[in-house]
Amino acid sequence: MSSIPINLLTGRTIEQGATMEAGKEKHNYTVACGIIEMNADDLKRFGIMKNTNVRVSSDFGTVIVKAVEARQMLNPGEAYIPMGPWANCVVSTRTHGTGMPTLKGVPITIKAAPFEPVLGSVQLIRSEVFGEKA
Repeated sequence: MSSIPINLLTGRTIEQGATMEAGKEKHNYTVACGIIEMNADDLKRFGIMKNTNVRVSSDFGTVIVKAVEARQMLNPGEAYIPMGPWANCVVSTRTHGTGMPTLKGVPITIKAAPFEPVLGSVQLIRSEVFGEKA
């Protein structure tokens, strides 16, 4: 399957907040945040099965996350990754003087990657910062 162009949004979620309390290094945090929510029609249209790992790429980087059906309203052509290490891999680090990177409207492509793992937050950061292999 070829890559799918789509518009990325990021933000906070209730699940993210609840799992952060237990620790960002915990498995439940990865389950809550190492995902990309997609419109159900987009999942079908692009042939991505729910709960399949996908490679998300932008001009700023690449990350593997689990594709899930959106729990919030997303229009076709939009996808959502909770703010955190996984979203940080594909958004610009530039803040344009605001102190915050642009977290909405990032052009990305998505491609099925069923045999690539979603890294936990610590593994992901070590991989991104130090180039360590998982």
